[in-house]
Amino acid sequence: MSCSSWYNCTMKKLNSKQISYLRALGHALNPVVMIGNNGLSDTVLREIDVSLNAHELIKIKVQSDERELRIQMLQEICEKLSAVAVQHIGKQLVIYRRADKPQITLP
Repeated sequence: MSCSSWYNCTMKKLNSKQISYLRALGHALNPVVMIGNNGLSDTVLREIDVSLNAHELIKIKVQSDERELRIQMLQEICEKLSAVAVQHIGKQLVIYRRADKPQITLP
């Protein structure tokens, strides 16, 4: 899947009401994964995958100051892990992937 923006990636899988609901839930979350100066390595992707399996909705903090790089990372995470971008605000990314046994009931 190739998306021109993180917003387009999001909208292909969830409607606006669901995104708003997940944003509200994500607001209170603390980052569970931090992406440092080494970027998006296989180890970081595995950690994100483990966190998504455990929580469904997670917040990631990216150290990079470059907005375009953060957008690329968000797209790559979503593509490789079959996740949905919920929000990208500043250096914070919020992503969602439905678990086999869902914990979050979407509207």
